Amino acid sequence: MPKIRVLIVDDAVLVRSRLSKILSSDPQLEVVGVAANGRIALAKISHVNPDVIILDIEMPEMDGLQTLVAIRQKYPHLPVIMYSTFTRSGAIATLEALSLGASDYATKPNNLGNVEAATQHIRDDLIPKIKVFGTFFTPSTIIHPLIFPVRSDIQQVEVVAIGVSTGGPNALAVVLKEFPADLSVPILIVQHMPPMFTKLLAKQLASKCQIPVNEAVSGQILKPGHAWIAPGDFHLIVQRDNTGVRLATHQASRENSCRPSVDVLLRSVAQVYGAGAIAVILTGMGQDGLHGCQCIREAGGEVVAQDKATSVVWGMPGFVVNAGLANKILPLNEIANEIMHRIRFNQVPLSDL
Repeated sequence: MPKIRVLIVDDAVLVRSRLSKILSSDPQLEVVGVAANGRIALAKISHVNPDVIILDIEMPEMDGLQTLVAIRQKYPHLPVIMYSTFTRSGAIATLEALSLGASDYATKPNNLGNVEAATQHIRDDLIPKIKVFGTFFTPSTIIHPLIFPVRSDIQQVEVVAIGVSTGGPNALAVVLKEFPADLSVPILIVQHMPPMFTKLLAKQLASKCQIPVNEAVSGQILKPGHAWIAPGDFHLIVQRDNTGVRLATHQASRENSCRPSVDVLLRSVAQVYGAGAIAVILTGMGQDGLHGCQCIREAGGEVVAQDKATSVVWGMPGFVVNAGLANKILPLNEIANEIMHRIRFNQVPLSDL
């Protein structure tokens, strides 16, 4: 297979040099150009023909957000990965970039003095994303999908649990803004993001939605019509006691290389709510949520997966679909209506495919 062609855009000479060296050491990648700001990058794109652009946010003359807007106008489908600092301002700018059409983001190593650790961070965080967007990844089909019997009973929906990763902020905005202020169930969300990003994401989503959206805090009692996002670097679970169902967070080992993990949340939701749960798996890399969806189905709950056409990356929902776990596979803009129909009417279970 041909190598994935990468254009690096960053105003720091050290970052351009180091990043070029690390990326070039991977046999699947080829750095075809570097640029110190957005103006230079825009002039180079047509000459070097990159498959993926790595774009810094803070640059002189033409910053990353301005550059992204210009790229999207001329190259609407060219993958752009924002390369952000791990700071509050970096997180705010990254979320804005995602809303402007960035494909994904990676955080810059915050320990540049430790060359080995910084190199490993880039290999673990940035390179897999370059490969996904450079090769249009689709999960391979599972030969023996799991089969579940069609339910004949009517079960009231008590909770909605959403798992999402790459493309998540925009996907969550599309879904959550459709829920009315009098929504009768709580919503739990795992979005793969580092600390600080999740709190800002919750605030950003709350400004667009009719329901409150907050970063989850241990001990809070679940309330209808509220949404909670797992905090970065913490797993989120639910626990039932004599006062109701409460949120809890913990820092147990990563699952699927993730913390928070969708699987961790869905296992607890299946245990506490059983057939009263709906799991929703949206766009994202990897297969986090696959085992959790199996737990939901085994407990009698139901699963909705985003379709391939509307997913930024059809990894997480693709694995769920190929395993035979999805009751419904829907475009992003139809998912909220499907959930509301199920909550309001409770007449029939989602049709098994």
